[in-house]
Amino acid sequence: PKDDAHYRRCLDEGFKKSGDTSKRDRFEVVSSLFVVPGDDPEKCADFIRPFVALYAGGMGAKGANFHFEVFARMGWEHIANQVQELYLQGKKKEAAALIPLEMVEDVALVGPMDKIMGELPKWKETAVTTFLVGGPASFLSMYADLLA
Repeated sequence: PKDDAHYRRCLDEGFKKSGDTSKRDRFEVVSSLFVVPGDDPEKCADFIRPFVALYAGGMGAKGANFHFEVFARMGWEHIANQVQELYLQGKKKEAAALIPLEMVEDVALVGPMDKIMGELPKWKETAVTTFLVGGPASFLSMYADLLA
């Protein structure tokens, strides 16, 4: 949700350039969404931190990482730079340990169910039409109910 306005602008620009703005009604926007319920948001975030480190620091070459740019746009450039440095040195655990809870919460739903349920409407209001939900498999049926 934090970067939704950027993606809406890009989509609108693309539809306008195509000359057929009605494409928006037929266009699917798919996004990953990790959901990790639990009493302690920090512990839940620990499940996600290695993935955030991989995307922010380990995808592509330094200076050519689309995912790094996403985190930079969301205000995490300083952390993403540090994560990238460590990740590219092979220090993946150290890179993941740098990622604060708030950075995880910008890209995932973590913590007690009442917190997740309170944050879910923001996600449903984005340009995303289909969520690829990830998280502990033991919660699979809950994920289906949550996003139905």
